[in-house]
Amino acid sequence: MNLDAMAFAAHVDDVELSCAGTLIKLVERGHKVGACELTAGELSTRGTPEIRHGEAAAAAEIMGLSLRENLGIPDGNIVNNLENRLKVIEVVRKHRPDIVFANYWQDRHPDHYSAGRLVTEACFYSGLRSIETGSKPFRPRLIVYFQLRDELEPSFLVDISEQFEKKMKAIYAHKTQFYDPESKEPETFISSKYFMDSLVKRMEYYGLRIGARYAEPFYVNQFIGIDDPVEFFRAFDANRIMSTPVARR
Repeated sequence: MNLDAMAFAAHVDDVELSCAGTLIKLVERGHKVGACELTAGELSTRGTPEIRHGEAAAAAEIMGLSLRENLGIPDGNIVNNLENRLKVIEVVRKHRPDIVFANYWQDRHPDHYSAGRLVTEACFYSGLRSIETGSKPFRPRLIVYFQLRDELEPSFLVDISEQFEKKMKAIYAHKTQFYDPESKEPETFISSKYFMDSLVKRMEYYGLRIGARYAEPFYVNQFIGIDDPVEFFRAFDANRIMSTPVARR
């Protein structure tokens, strides 16, 4: 199946935490969207790989994804080697997404930045004919990096105000991982109420920057050309953007 967009992530809940609102929005606009996790999350303090697989499937249904795959790379050992690059290359060539979403390459968690670098290199090498995987060469138009723990300087923000509730449902589909006052499992940073509250506040912060209720930030590592600035900026309501006037000298 050819996809319009595909999100690659280190763990099975990374997509929900980072860019689920945007993926939901793309689905609602008629785009075919998929997700692929590199690991099964077997090192997680809470839950098991089998339980987490079911949670991921439930979240994918909520988001309306066309497909969701898992490459089975060892959790905690996302190595950027030929074997793993070929695994990602095969997925890219099979589904041929125009846009790939990936972990930003700076993050506290080694799996996160390792995943971003692995996916970035695999997307490039996927376009080389001399690398044979049984599928035709293909290179995505653009890699868009999403934010998890660490900050990034966004290239653009996506208004997800209308998709917020569905995004939160997708997050909470991962029942073993996030805040549940009745859970008897060991508490972790991401299972705390503080974590979920801070996640919502961050979406509110980015929403404020564009005059929206909630937004998600993204970074692209290349220049984006615009043919017609008038039409491009006419496509959104510039009056919604809250900016601080700069005094003229």
